[in-house]
Order: sequence, then structure tokens, then C-alpha cells
Amino acid sequence: MNVLRPWVLMGVLAVLSGRALAAEATLFPDNRPGLPTHEVHMARLVYEHAPRSGWGPGRAWWRIDWPEAEHHFLAGVARYTAMDVAPDSVHVSLLDDAVFEHPWLFAQQPGRWRLSDTETARLGEYLRRGGFLVVDDFHGPDDWQVFRDAMQEALPGLAIVDLESDVLLNIHYSLSQRTQIPGRRHLYSTADGIQVQMPFGPPRWRGIHDEDGRLMVAINFNMDTGDAWEHADDAAYPVAMTSYAYRVGINYLIYALTH
Repeated sequence: MNVLRPWVLMGVLAVLSGRALAAEATLFPDNRPGLPTHEVHMARLVYEHAPRSGWGPGRAWWRIDWPEAEHHFLAGVARYTAMDVAPDSVHVSLLDDAVFEHPWLFAQQPGRWRLSDTETARLGEYLRRGGFLVVDDFHGPDDWQVFRDAMQEALPGLAIVDLESDVLLNIHYSLSQRTQIPGRRHLYSTADGIQVQMPFGPPRWRGIHDEDGRLMVAINFNMDTGDAWEHADDAAYPVAMTSYAYRVGINYLIYALTH
């Protein structure tokens, strides 16, 4: 089966079809799926953006925060767990059979994706075969509708529910409270310190379970965990929020590998 590869036209921002850019795989030679170098590989979902979303702010929407987010977060996974984890994500399309090799699939900005019927069906198959999807960095009612519609087609009959506090917060780390993880662009310095002004709220921790109760999809809505990883070395980003985002991410990863 042909592999959809990341699309980047160096030096130019253009609205292009992702399906026409398979030849650009050489731009990310170390991010090809199906070439394992470690026991655990984080997989980032490649998708074509919807027409209303445009190409993205300097990079395609599916790879927002990459590579800094993965480089920082996965270094933390290697440091704070015993997992043999690859230092970067692989970039994989739902049209690539290699997606089934990766138990944890990470999708950013799913409110901007446009999945074909085939991709939607493959997403449902991936999840029912044991895959675990984490979606992050999407906000407000328009983004929610795009994501919800796709999931209803991928997993018909399965409800999106609010997660109980103990579902993902007590896996490796026991986290006593939930914190809205902000994007870097939503932080403002004031006389009283750094303030958060997110465009939408409240934050919602949601998910989709299969018929046996296994969580298949973890939904970070009105949050931006990827930014907390990306800006881990940014003095302006609060250390407490980065630390929290690391621990939440590690809990997600261990859940994916053990359920």
C-alpha cells in the first residue's frame, strides 16, 4: 500500500493537496513508519487539512509543535520511565498499514482535519484493533463539530463521554487535580505574574470507550498539551504546567501500552 508522506514545500507557504505530496518523504527520512529502532515509537497522524483551515502557520496543521514537542516530551519519557522510547515521532497516514504497528497515535488540531471515507474507516479499524488515539489542541464549537462528526463515522454507536478523574490521572503518576494546559500564545505577563487567557473554555477531558470499557480515544479539548511540551525550555512558559503536561502524557502512553 502506498504511504502518504508529510508535505512541505521549502520556502513557500501554499495551499496544496496532501495526497499529491507523497514524493516529499525524503524531507523527513527519520520519521518513516514501519522502520522500528526502539521498542516504543510515538506516532503522529498525517492528514489533509480542510479547505477552511488553510495550510497552516508556517507548517502543516498536522505537525504543529513538531519537532520540539516530541524532542522534549520523549526525552522526559526516557528519563522518567524504563521504556525504550524513540527520541522522535514517526509520521503516519491512516492509509498506511504501518499505522497498526503503533499503539499510540497523536493528532493535533483535529478540528482542521479532512478525513476521506477510507481514512475514517481505517481510524475506526485502528481503534477497535487495540490502538489508542490522543487528540489535542483544538478549541471551540466549530473544531468540536468537525472532530465529533469524524468520530461518529469512525466509531458509530459509541458515545463521547466526560472522563472520570481516575481514568487517566492515576496510571504512572497520581495527579490530584486537572489543569487547563494553555498554548504559549495564550500566556500574558502582568504585574501579578503570568496570566492565562484561553480563547475557549472550560477545558474538557473526554474520551470514547469500546464495548468492554477500554478507553480508545483520549480527548484534550480546549487545551494545548503539545505547546507545553514544545516550550519546555521557554522561560516564559510556566514550569508547573510543563511538568503537568509531561506527567499527563506519560500516563497516556503507559495506558496505551497496557490496555
